[in-house]
Amino acid sequence: MTTSSGFQDGHGPKDPLDVLGEVGGSWGWALGLALATLIPGILVLVWPNETLHVLAVIIGLQLLIAGGFRFVTALSRNGGHEGGRLSGVLIAVVAVLAGVLVLRNPLQTVAALSLIVGAVWLLSGLLTAFVAVTDRGRRHRGVTFATGVLGVIAGIVVLAFPLDSAVALARLLGLWLVLLGIVELAGAFALRSAIRSGSQQSARGS
Repeated sequence: MTTSSGFQDGHGPKDPLDVLGEVGGSWGWALGLALATLIPGILVLVWPNETLHVLAVIIGLQLLIAGGFRFVTALSRNGGHEGGRLSGVLIAVVAVLAGVLVLRNPLQTVAALSLIVGAVWLLSGLLTAFVAVTDRGRRHRGVTFATGVLGVIAGIVVLAFPLDSAVALARLLGLWLVLLGIVELAGAFALRSAIRSGSQQSARGS
């Protein structure tokens, strides 16, 4: 049991990794990740005529924030087997590095921004789908797999179809961010349902 001061029954403070693991496994954290994907997508769709500089800043911040959320999620006790955790950390690192790269030079070309975002989505989608297939103990594997497939499709579309304007890129990225955000939102509420169901079963068992 943990006291209000953050100590465990006189045995010292909680391990930071344990704290991050508890936070990352909560449905509220999954909801935060979904909103970090959905809101930027809506912003980009609402204002598609903004400059490439503004688009790059929004996408760069989205990658940084999503990378942070995914890193903590990977440390969750519900994160699955070691391979799943490693994949989650790798996705987070790639997203953060891509976000830094985009923000460092936000005046880059449409082709460069498309290449960065497409590569990140393709890689993260492949890793997410891999985790869903290999981790049979993972909750709601179908939602995880759907998220991975959407990421792969989005990455392929962005990489395969060259865009010649920031407006076209904004519409495409905004659409996919909204779709991914909706799937992640469904996963967050599914996780909440699973956590509540588990708590009720534990209460009955005691």
